[in-house]
Amino acid sequence: MLTKRIIPCLDIKNGRTVKGVNFVDLKDAGDPVELAKKYTETGADELVFLDISATEERRATLIDLVRKVAAAINIPFTVGGGISTVADVDVLLRNGADKISINSSAVKNPDLINEIAAKYGSQCVVVAIDANQIDGNWMVHLVGGKVPTELNLFDWAKEVEQRGAGEILFTSMNNDGTKNGFANEALAKLSEIVNIPIIASGGAGTREHFAETFINGKADAALAASVFHYQEIEIPKLKQFLKNQNISIRV
Repeated sequence: MLTKRIIPCLDIKNGRTVKGVNFVDLKDAGDPVELAKKYTETGADELVFLDISATEERRATLIDLVRKVAAAINIPFTVGGGISTVADVDVLLRNGADKISINSSAVKNPDLINEIAAKYGSQCVVVAIDANQIDGNWMVHLVGGKVPTELNLFDWAKEVEQRGAGEILFTSMNNDGTKNGFANEALAKLSEIVNIPIIASGGAGTREHFAETFINGKADAALAASVFHYQEIEIPKLKQFLKNQNISIRV
């Protein structure tokens, strides 16, 4: 069995870490460099940095901040937000990112997935998918959840795998920030239809939620923000709990 991963997420706005509920009501959660250091020291397996307003503001990712965070950590580092060209990817990789995450730009220009995978390898490409369940159908949303599309989550997931994505980061907008648990039914279906790792995002509130998403949701990794930022769940204790549930985890 592959080892499951615990991934804190730094949602960045105006150079600060923020967190909201259902993609709105953002509150300050601290300095990203200090948080990144803390997560490295306490056993996070990877770190994700999402410049959440870059696409909406039509600007590039905050390169200086990416460089500072990268210098503070020694775990795999994924960066997303405002990436729309292969040149953008090149800049981020040269400034410390190990992987990049694309979302809105991938939907608008699906060939971008192929181009990045061809140049840097699939292991570098994470396609983030934000989806909302509407009348029983999971529909993809763009620009930080603000723009609905006609794309179905599962159809899009299959396409991004075929185009060369190495991982999918699925965020349930319905569950985001609610602390009521991950969208495990959708996650389990995703894991059935694609053969690349699925990162679960949206809804972590307790240690049990992480266990449930690994067991019932069949997720390969679980991403969370506020429960880690506000120290409601400590990563070392979480990992020990998961190990005690016979879940393969690096302690």
